[in-house]
Amino acid sequence: MRNKSPKIAVLSGKGGTGKTLVSVNLASVAGESLYIDCDVEEPNGHLFFKPERVCEEGITVKVPEVNEDLCGGCRKCADFCKFHAIAFIKDKPYVFEELCHSCGGCALICPDQAIDERERVVGRVQRGISGGVRVSTGVLNTGEASGIPIIKRLLEPHGLQEGLPVFIDCPPGSACAVMESLQGADFCLLVGEPTLFGVHNLRMVHDLVRLFGKPEGVVLNKCLAEENPAELFCLEKNIPILGRIQFDNELGKLNSDGRIAARERPRFRKLFASLLEEVMKEVGHETAAHTQR
Repeated sequence: MRNKSPKIAVLSGKGGTGKTLVSVNLASVAGESLYIDCDVEEPNGHLFFKPERVCEEGITVKVPEVNEDLCGGCRKCADFCKFHAIAFIKDKPYVFEELCHSCGGCALICPDQAIDERERVVGRVQRGISGGVRVSTGVLNTGEASGIPIIKRLLEPHGLQEGLPVFIDCPPGSACAVMESLQGADFCLLVGEPTLFGVHNLRMVHDLVRLFGKPEGVVLNKCLAEENPAELFCLEKNIPILGRIQFDNELGKLNSDGRIAARERPRFRKLFASLLEEVMKEVGHETAAHTQR
């Protein structure tokens, strides 16, 4: 397979596994690339890239607005809404915007045409550049229930530049936001930790990726000298292990300081360039990594 813009989704079963560490370093060694931070509840990739020339776009959803003068009080809208976003209090309609899923059904079903829709801002998308990496970040406003509209905007095809590899930093876990982030991916790279708890989380995202029928591989992070339960799990499930990142104090220090290790040290650049090469072999796409071997 030769994909014009290979899309690599990087996943982990929980936060702190090393998903963003892997994502930002792969994007950095790929030459020109696109990094998309879909962890919209707590994005942090931009803290590493520190993008310049940032432009921002507000992301909105449609919510119902009821004209009480036209409303006949039939309550069909309230009966229709399975999320209870519309209720009648003392025979007057009331909209709970936070519960609304923006399906538009209430406006369609209203016999009095008393319901219009208005735009409500739920977050924003920021786009900038860092070296050769185009950085796109989604930010969900505090208190909002779902970041799906922001993720959809981040992954719209017109926002992708043809020919550039795309690295999607997915949210942790396996909930709806993760599903939205990976559904258009060509390959899923799972990040695993060397503990029994790490195996539990790795199994969770592995099952999700299988459900979507996506090709996958694993990078084992924080590897130690002793037996690695995550590695045993991969061998048992016949999941390709594409790379191993040893537990390394210097790597941890660079990461905690918000610095991209591959840009700071030749040995880390070589490490992530090697991982990128293995990933691109699985995707079936030639890498344009600029390595210093």
